[in-house]
Amino acid sequence: MSELQTDIEQLFDQGDRAEALMARAAFVRLRDALGDGSVRAAEPDADSPTGWRVNAWVKKGILLGFRFGRLVDVSMDHGKWPFFDKDTMPIKTLALDRQVRLVPGGSAVREGAFIGRGVICMPPMYINIGAYVGECTLVDSHALVGSCAQIGSKVHISAGAQIGGVIEPVGALPVIIEDDVLVGGNTGIYEGAVVKRRAVIGAGTVLTGSTPIYDLPNGRILKPADGLPIVIPEGAVVVPGARAVTVGAGKDWGLSLATPVIVKYRDDKTDTRTELERWIR
Repeated sequence: MSELQTDIEQLFDQGDRAEALMARAAFVRLRDALGDGSVRAAEPDADSPTGWRVNAWVKKGILLGFRFGRLVDVSMDHGKWPFFDKDTMPIKTLALDRQVRLVPGGSAVREGAFIGRGVICMPPMYINIGAYVGECTLVDSHALVGSCAQIGSKVHISAGAQIGGVIEPVGALPVIIEDDVLVGGNTGIYEGAVVKRRAVIGAGTVLTGSTPIYDLPNGRILKPADGLPIVIPEGAVVVPGARAVTVGAGKDWGLSLATPVIVKYRDDKTDTRTELERWIR
């Protein structure tokens, strides 16, 4: 256990009785470590059923930053564009040598998020504290990367996609999007769902940690088990679907419920279509 982890665990356990200056100082150390990628809210773990483990102490440290931050005026343009936030949560400053394309138009990245080399941020998009965005990933317009979400390298998060964040409960796994995943427009991925590498999540699909997934190629239904979130298999192509209500009034009324469906697994044709975005980089 690192010194920083020990300090955060002790301060968190003290609650409101913690010394404010000590809590703020510990949080700033954590924020810097999250920002440079040396500490992550979740990280790969080959021994875990999902392939990932959560670092609960990191989320405790982020909560310290909110609890002991002071609300201040962070307005822009000499106060003509008013904003108010905790003084512990500034906007991230990116240097040109990171080779990150932060396109003008209203995007924001909170300090304490890691942004890899070659990431493209199309306006307006938002990346929250504790998030990790791997190199050469594209975050498109009106997309959200929530707090502590873990995004791999060469991921395409399309316009309007919502990658949910999870700070509380501290032991809950955040949303995980592994390398080379395509997340379609107006997609919602929430509650710690894990999307394995090279998967394609079709436009308009909604995934939650408890969503059953109908896998047509393998004739099976994927469900979360033993308190673990749903895991989308490697290379799966997932689209919005529906299943009939078979009981009660729903059956009589001919109702159906939305459900994600795996229609196939990635092939050469799928890869050719997803390669087209290289032209904009």
